[in-house]
Amino acid sequence: MTASAAHSFAARRAGDIRLITGVSAAHFMSHYYMLVLPPLFAFVRQDYGVSYTELGLALTMFNAASAVLQTPAGFMVDRINARLLLIGGLVLQAAALAVAGLVNSYWVMVAMFALMGVGNTVYHPADYSLLSRHVAAERVSQAYSIHTFSGLLGSAAAPGTILFMHSLFGWRGAFIGAGILGLVIAVGVLLQGDPAYDEQPTKKKEDEKSGADWKLLLSPPILISFVFFMLLSFSNFGLQNFSVVALGALYGTAPSAANTALSANLAFAAAGVLAGGWIAARTHRHALAAALGLLGAACVTLLLGAVDVGAVVLILVMSFSGFCTGAIMPPRDMLVREVTPPGSFGTVFGFVTNGFSLAGILSPLIFGALMDHGEPRLVFFVIAAGSLLAILTVASVPRRRAD
Repeated sequence: MTASAAHSFAARRAGDIRLITGVSAAHFMSHYYMLVLPPLFAFVRQDYGVSYTELGLALTMFNAASAVLQTPAGFMVDRINARLLLIGGLVLQAAALAVAGLVNSYWVMVAMFALMGVGNTVYHPADYSLLSRHVAAERVSQAYSIHTFSGLLGSAAAPGTILFMHSLFGWRGAFIGAGILGLVIAVGVLLQGDPAYDEQPTKKKEDEKSGADWKLLLSPPILISFVFFMLLSFSNFGLQNFSVVALGALYGTAPSAANTALSANLAFAAAGVLAGGWIAARTHRHALAAALGLLGAACVTLLLGAVDVGAVVLILVMSFSGFCTGAIMPPRDMLVREVTPPGSFGTVFGFVTNGFSLAGILSPLIFGALMDHGEPRLVFFVIAAGSLLAILTVASVPRRRAD
């Protein structure tokens, strides 16, 4: 390698690292903001004299805005500078959260969380568009895994740091502090400047794209990818939100033991994401990698529904399940990338990640109904069924780009 080529390679690698760092930092804040309110429920409820249901309305507005606007946000990402949209979404969330802390009004808080949901819509479309278009092909899978890991890290960091800020400044100060943190991250991403490289520049003109977006989204590869995202999230939400109560109802498992097992599941999911990125960088058989992870998660979930394994084995089983689930995520993203035409990453990822929102709506209703009808065993069997059905979607996604 000549000196000039070596310098070019080093510059490209440094540019990729800067971009991955900035996008991952924004994704960290996206997940952080999703969990900024729940740790403060008791304090906000006491100050405003409202019910938990009324507090839940703020989260409902956040998620509803995200669900409705994420696909349009994907369209915008493919037409407007994705980095600036990402920064704008982060600034909107940070400012809205700070206003929620400054203004003494429950309804203003609800409105600000709705605005935060609007800001949240840009993350997945913009993140995946930036990483897919501007990171060197040999590093994309690892970029996806770091991106996903940063989101999990944001979710894990939120409760403790929010409560720490509350202990110093009260819940309003915690909101303002979290808002300032988001603004700092936004400034950092802004100072990075536009990416220097473009792996897959947009080839379609604006007038050519306008009539083709929905045709693309309704094509079989993209629709199947949407279903895949939905089924995977459906099973994940079911395990994370209902495994503790289902284990207690089915086997009398102590809440402390069940919650410890769930914490182990989440921790090993983060480790699995990094392992999945390593695997995805070394194979093109992403469908097989995802299918094996799904099969592993399904098998141990069936075991939980069939047998009382005891506290120690429960932790091991839930850890294995989490690792399998995390390892699926980078191949999952690579599968979508494989079927996405150049210049449409924001549109496609904005659409398929709506599967998260749909799963978030369906999962509590279905698993809640199973628990209400005294069927905790079926909770685990339905979770496993979701993973097994997801294998069918992985096997049926065409390995070519949608037109």
